[in-house]
Amino acid sequence: MSQLHFYKFYLQFKHLRKVFQHRFTLPPPSANFLASLCGEGSSLNPQGTAQGLISTGAECIPKSSGLQCDPIIRKYGKEKRGLTSYTLTSEELKKNDYPMRDSPGCKGYMYTECDLQRTDSSPLFGLDCEMCLTARGNEVVRVSLVDAEGQCLLNELVKPESVIVNYCTRYSGVTRKMLLPVKTRLPDIQTRLKKILPHDAVLVGHSLNADLQALQMIHPSVIDTSLLFARNEGRRFKLKFLAKAVLGKEIQCEQRLGHDPAEDARAALELAQFFIKKGPVKVAELNLEMLLAAERQTEVLPKKSVMQPQRCGVQKQLNDTPHLSKPCFLACLQGMGQKPLLLGRQELDSSGFCQSDLSASNKQILQRALEDVPLSTFSIIQFSLDPEYVASHRLAGFCEKVRNKLTDMLTIYAGPFEEDFCLKSVKKEFGKCGPIQSLTVVTETYQPYVCIQYGVLEAAQLAVESLNGAEVAGSCIKVQRPITAATLDCDVLIKELELDIENEGVIYVAGIKKSLTETDLQEEFSPLKDLETLFLPKDLQSGKHSTCCFLKFQKSQSAADALEAINGWAVKGSTLRSRHALASGHLWRWIWQMNHSSEKQGGNSLSEKMAPLSDSEQDVKKKVKKLDHHIKKLYRSLQDNTLCVVLFPGTNSIHGSQSGLGMMGIKDDGGSSAC
Repeated sequence: MSQLHFYKFYLQFKHLRKVFQHRFTLPPPSANFLASLCGEGSSLNPQGTAQGLISTGAECIPKSSGLQCDPIIRKYGKEKRGLTSYTLTSEELKKNDYPMRDSPGCKGYMYTECDLQRTDSSPLFGLDCEMCLTARGNEVVRVSLVDAEGQCLLNELVKPESVIVNYCTRYSGVTRKMLLPVKTRLPDIQTRLKKILPHDAVLVGHSLNADLQALQMIHPSVIDTSLLFARNEGRRFKLKFLAKAVLGKEIQCEQRLGHDPAEDARAALELAQFFIKKGPVKVAELNLEMLLAAERQTEVLPKKSVMQPQRCGVQKQLNDTPHLSKPCFLACLQGMGQKPLLLGRQELDSSGFCQSDLSASNKQILQRALEDVPLSTFSIIQFSLDPEYVASHRLAGFCEKVRNKLTDMLTIYAGPFEEDFCLKSVKKEFGKCGPIQSLTVVTETYQPYVCIQYGVLEAAQLAVESLNGAEVAGSCIKVQRPITAATLDCDVLIKELELDIENEGVIYVAGIKKSLTETDLQEEFSPLKDLETLFLPKDLQSGKHSTCCFLKFQKSQSAADALEAINGWAVKGSTLRSRHALASGHLWRWIWQMNHSSEKQGGNSLSEKMAPLSDSEQDVKKKVKKLDHHIKKLYRSLQDNTLCVVLFPGTNSIHGSQSGLGMMGIKDDGGSSAC
């Protein structure tokens, strides 16, 4: 993908344009962008383990840089609390699909009547159920309840009311033979549980909502260990992993037939007790995400020696790379023992980057990234469009449509004028809005009109806003853009460009005399509060500066105040006009390049019509929107102060080259970027 894609589907990249303030143009890529990104030529073999890393066999995983970003600390704080602080609230019960008395789907459910006020000394009980599949769905087939000392109070097989379709023996441990003599039914279990539980009982379980739904029972006070040991993005640790990582216990052993619900109930109970006793800080210091990644790597390593793992994208820790001749920044990371993470459809091997696992979807890559990126010091995540969507002939079509749309947005029609109107007066008046590229008299109409094409978007928009309905050259005129398919959403696009975070605090100023230098302008605008930067565009061919400039302010309010002050401001006999910026920085240069290439090819969209979107183009539009959503989700999962760089590599083809686009920002609490 290239800069072209970003502006062709600008409205679809809703997250990118609102978050990443710092943008830059990339030159068209070499044949292999990822290989050039990683650098060609230095050995990426790590030179040892750096401080802040722990070794786990063949891999190194970074320790947490601080507890303040840990989801457990964010949820519970650092202070120790009593058990009542960890019971689910009514909102949490509802959100996580717990049976509740006022829920329409819970009619006929038995209420435990445990309504006594809970205190930090209320008794804890561990509960777990195993299910089988019946004609009605999942039904309870085994129930276990343990008390705070781990003593088993209930461990019963239950015969479902409906015909069993699948005993799910692998998980439940229950067989047909085991259930044949069983007479206990669900109402019997409900009655026994209600009788055992004291009125201030707190039930503990792992994803306990599923157990209570299967039991058709309602209990008001629960601690859910799948939620207690919080993770980012709504993910949850498995009970088996938590038991091993926190308690040092092996449960749900593969050698044994099915799960033992008493064992699982006891594990969940002990996890809750550990959390309450040790407090959030001690739990966060376990660095469970790191331990989970280490466990996964241990599982994968033996398989690597036998076969290439088939999984979404490729995660490779870059430790078997060829000797390269030039140093690169990834080599520096490796030299410090900080192994970078690569996720995507490509992998680095002895021959360089090669295509691998092309069936991996962006969604699968995102899921892996959500799990693994927080554990890596440096990560490269590659999302892709399918090859047919970036074929060279399609890019050529995109380029032509973007160029046509851009030309239409830079063009305005003004009129009608009298037959003998002064064209020089018209050019002078419209030139006050910004640099004019071309001016043509339209004579096909009853009265003459003038077609003006500007060099910058702000100039065309300023002309529409300030001169529509004005008297120019003795006529009251109408100013408008050409009505084409490309300009139907022009108002929406203009508004979104104004709101683009890159244009925050930036205003456009027109009417500047060419005799003024940048130093003159700096002096002229120096009284303006919080002025940070003055950008005076130059013609990239002649080197002469334009009749407009951009002013960037430290604060948006200061920009708004300056906008009001500058309109009508006289500088060296010239009256200034201003508005909010639409295309500052690199976009201004890109627009010039697009116009220049259009002139070279003799293109003129004023006489061309935009073709309706094809089905394939509509598909690209949807995929780009989904891609933007993936990046948004990944971005939100990152820790604060993470440096984020988004790269559109650019393209090289027989139809020409397209520059790439880079975006950069630092994740902060507000969800925006700052540098």
